[in-house]
Amino acid sequence: MLLLVGDDWAEDHHDVELMDAGGATLARARVPEGAAGMARLHALIGAQLGEDTDAEVRVGIETDRGLWVTALVAAGYQVFGINPRSVARYRERHVVSGAKSDTADAHVLAGMVRTDAHQLRPVAADSPAAQAVKVVARAHKTLVWERVRQADRLRHQLRPVCTACARHGSGGPAPPWNPAMACAASWLSWAAGGSPWTPKSASWRSRSPR
Repeated sequence: MLLLVGDDWAEDHHDVELMDAGGATLARARVPEGAAGMARLHALIGAQLGEDTDAEVRVGIETDRGLWVTALVAAGYQVFGINPRSVARYRERHVVSGAKSDTADAHVLAGMVRTDAHQLRPVAADSPAAQAVKVVARAHKTLVWERVRQADRLRHQLRPVCTACARHGSGGPAPPWNPAMACAASWLSWAAGGSPWTPKSASWRSRSPR
């Protein structure tokens, strides 16, 4: 699977768009700068890839330096630092209105790494410091992706008994605030003969555990 990511960055946030190989938009989000934003981006990507751990992920961003770019490269994504003037020319050729906005630029950047990757230069990370970041960043990405997969599996198992779990989307917050996790604890307590705590957001179906 090929997944394209456009990342329009500002000082305190990033507007990102995820696009498939056919050019269809899969997701859009605004994530904060820093570790929390990087975790959110990993979760968005992981939710689209599912169990495909061998997928190719390309990221287009209008810079080739900084901790954010280093972390993207270290996580194993193919990152292209694109000159803003090239982005402006691409926008003029491919966007009807030619208007600039954060979400529009994220779309343009994703489109560029989809169609023009052969003309772009990927960002390299070969310094000792970058290699050290690489180990940590890839472990961080792997843990986030695995959390998303485990939450999806758990929600699938709980779907017959908890409608709140069925409604809760992937890539959500970590336990214990994830409704699927709270419902799992309540269901297991009830199955063991205890008195279940039912979250306000949950709607239990009337059936016994098998």
